Amino acid sequence: MNTTWAQSYEMFGLGLWGSAFVAAIPIFVLLIMLGVLRKPAWMAALSGLASALLVALFGYGMPPSMAIASVGYGAAFALFPISWIIVWAIVLYRLTLVTGKFETIKNSIASLTGERPLQALLIAFAFGAFIEGAAGFGTPVAVAAAMLVGVGFGAFEASAICLLANTAPVAFGSIGIPVVTLAGITGLPLAELSGQVGRICAPVSFIIPAYLIAATEGIPTMRRVLFPALLCGGAFASVQFAVSNYLGAQLVDILSSLSAIFALLIYLVVKKDSEMSLVWTEVLHAWSPYLLLVACVLLWGYEPIAKSLLSTATKIEWPGLHNLALRMPPVMTKPSPYAAVFNFNFLAASGTSCMVATILSAFVLGVKPMQFLQVIKESLLQLRIPTLTVCSVLGMAFLMNYSGSTGTLGLAFAATGVFFPFFSALLGWLGVFLTGSDTSANALFGNLQVVTAGKLGLDPVLMAASNSSGGVMGKMISLQTIAVAAAATKMSTADQAKLFRFTFKHSVLLASVIGAITFLYSRL
Repeated sequence: MNTTWAQSYEMFGLGLWGSAFVAAIPIFVLLIMLGVLRKPAWMAALSGLASALLVALFGYGMPPSMAIASVGYGAAFALFPISWIIVWAIVLYRLTLVTGKFETIKNSIASLTGERPLQALLIAFAFGAFIEGAAGFGTPVAVAAAMLVGVGFGAFEASAICLLANTAPVAFGSIGIPVVTLAGITGLPLAELSGQVGRICAPVSFIIPAYLIAATEGIPTMRRVLFPALLCGGAFASVQFAVSNYLGAQLVDILSSLSAIFALLIYLVVKKDSEMSLVWTEVLHAWSPYLLLVACVLLWGYEPIAKSLLSTATKIEWPGLHNLALRMPPVMTKPSPYAAVFNFNFLAASGTSCMVATILSAFVLGVKPMQFLQVIKESLLQLRIPTLTVCSVLGMAFLMNYSGSTGTLGLAFAATGVFFPFFSALLGWLGVFLTGSDTSANALFGNLQVVTAGKLGLDPVLMAASNSSGGVMGKMISLQTIAVAAAATKMSTADQAKLFRFTFKHSVLLASVIGAITFLYSRL
């Protein structure tokens, strides 16, 4: 019979800060493997998982069966819904390749502009943000990075651009899921959280287009395209602020990205000297897979349909883990069983909407059944190593959650006192680095932010919102996201480590900017 086990947050008599150092060993292992030893992402992920197991078993005294169960729970979450989305995003892209339609897509973009930085803004920032708002969970990086490679960008530069661009929309994610999750975890009003996240993120969203061009193409190039970059960022940020504060979280990314797309299109049409020589029926046919993707994801998000699909979900209480670990004060106000319920919502999942869009696309593009199956087979082969990486990272993250490691790290951040508003954003950053998901980071640290805010006399809505806002900057360095980019662009192993080192400095800088904004708001 399974017995409960109470988490503790200090080890070996080391006190909070010494225990936090030990709890962070898996993070140090990841950083060293990727940034110093330049090992591939899958090897770094497995090493991080192994070190997390050692800390859980010998540092926290976690029962071995519970440790293994938590790793399995994380790996299951990695396979569904995360990898389920990635698979169909890649299949969809490969369909456009094998049918030759991607050439038409590429030419339609090139006809708007031949300038690389403007192509990057249109595809990586504007269109990528739209896919983030519609699907999320790695889909925008997979789709946009593959598209940039198709129009002539190298694998490394395409991935770097997309990882930097994917910061602006992540806080609201797929149909507002991260903020909805945060409201559910904390019990705070969704409307207030949505507005506060928008107020924190909008100033940074405004500068991201110009920033990503400066970081990837150089400052001289950024100066040359400064006006369209600021136009794009301004359109996105203003709508992000307005919708998050006055309409709600669900449509923030979709409406913000559409405004950025239209702003760029108007600029390019006004600027264009020659006429576009395109056969628009061919262009529409070529873009039809992505139009179907958007239509299906929006249909899946339509409330009556979503409720009907969600009613078919199967909730599985994870064996050997559900309610067996007790989260203890001061992480919780009282000893609380830690639930572990795997939600197998196959019909309602975003990945299933992508699958339907892909099947419809195969029909529209005239792909024969055997050719379609071959594309699926090739995509699965391409995703073998990235899937191993994602499973290892999520297994490590869930193990750190259930062993108490994340609780220790969270308490260490909380001990920063008056400076906590700054470090609260870095807590969200850490959560997304570990899990690859702002939704998961909000579930992980959201309630801790509220409890700490209460102890320090801070606004709980602001602190919870900073978790979601700061988390977006951890997206570009999460191994899960890097693995997605590598899979989509067929990036070399050496470039994966190089990509991590490149994005790490930008991630820390931008997370610090979010922290500074939060600190400023807390003093007003």
